[in-house]
Amino acid sequence: MNPARSSGAVIFAPAATLFRFGHGSSIGIPQNAIVKHSPLTSAQPAVTVVEISDPTAASAGIELIDLDAVQLQPMPLRVRRVIVRLGASAVVFHSTNRRVRTRTSARRGLVAYVTFGPGSKGTVNGLPVGAGLILAAAPDAEASFVTDAGYESVTFLLPPDEIREHLAARQREGEFRLPRGVETLHVDDESARRLFEWGKRLVDAAARQPALFNEKETERIAAHVELVELLLAVLGGAHDFEPDRSHRTRQAQTLIVRIAEEHALSRTGDPLYVSDLCRAAAVSERTLEYAFKEVMGMTPVTYLIRVRLHRVRQALLAATQGSTTVSAEALNWGFWHFGEFSRAYRDCFGELPSDTLRRKPGEAQT
Repeated sequence: MNPARSSGAVIFAPAATLFRFGHGSSIGIPQNAIVKHSPLTSAQPAVTVVEISDPTAASAGIELIDLDAVQLQPMPLRVRRVIVRLGASAVVFHSTNRRVRTRTSARRGLVAYVTFGPGSKGTVNGLPVGAGLILAAAPDAEASFVTDAGYESVTFLLPPDEIREHLAARQREGEFRLPRGVETLHVDDESARRLFEWGKRLVDAAARQPALFNEKETERIAAHVELVELLLAVLGGAHDFEPDRSHRTRQAQTLIVRIAEEHALSRTGDPLYVSDLCRAAAVSERTLEYAFKEVMGMTPVTYLIRVRLHRVRQALLAATQGSTTVSAEALNWGFWHFGEFSRAYRDCFGELPSDTLRRKPGEAQT
């Protein structure tokens, strides 16, 4: 990624008004998020395996990434996440069986490089994922993913200072730079495949034998060294992805959707008018409708109602006994017709909102 060629990079810096739901707080491990690990003396085990069947549990069990998810297809949802912490670095695997929208950023001052499985389909900030592409993201820079069924990715998280130190020691500072915001890189298919397969082998081995990493620091150090060497080798041959006209169109549509979504979520409980969304995104109703159908596969109102349903569910799962009511949370997110709200909630999550609120924290949905 040569700085001299950075003009072709696709950069989406987080908007100043971005709503980071759940950031800085925790709702614990919601139902349908099964976390399995072997204990370590430290706060976190080296290996964590999470099976998720509820999109509102997408952030469960991970302290390295901010992740907000909305399921775009009917239940049942099956998401698998494996985290392998290697000390200074971490490797995170994700897979899904349903179309999902996520907004994701790396925490703790980590830079992220994302590779995609050979059968993965979807977009990131409007650009198609696939063979030969690597997503590079600076700390706290947010990427918007829309992933289809069968999606797989491996994310490598490292401190940027460590990468700089290695480049300086090897006198490779001018070869490529760290990402600014979110950038899409192109490498040859073989290099991208090699990086993904290395990460997949690591997480598969860790999931099968977590004690190998939980109890042996030497194994974690060896894997970290191998990761750094392979990543630097692959990035040395990377260059900025040059979007064509169709890619730029999809990027523009993704930005329209993002602006409209942020506008709607910033006005909790207010009436939802398409006119307001058009003004916020500075587009016509026809352009707004087309953007949402192309990116999300549904109309603006349908999608934004679904997002608000997810927000209600997060609030109900986080509530302590007697702290709130279903009607209060529904009104807080703009649902005034409680019968229609309950039906929409049940269609989306397979249970009534009152059942969600009655469930004890950590209790699984039956």
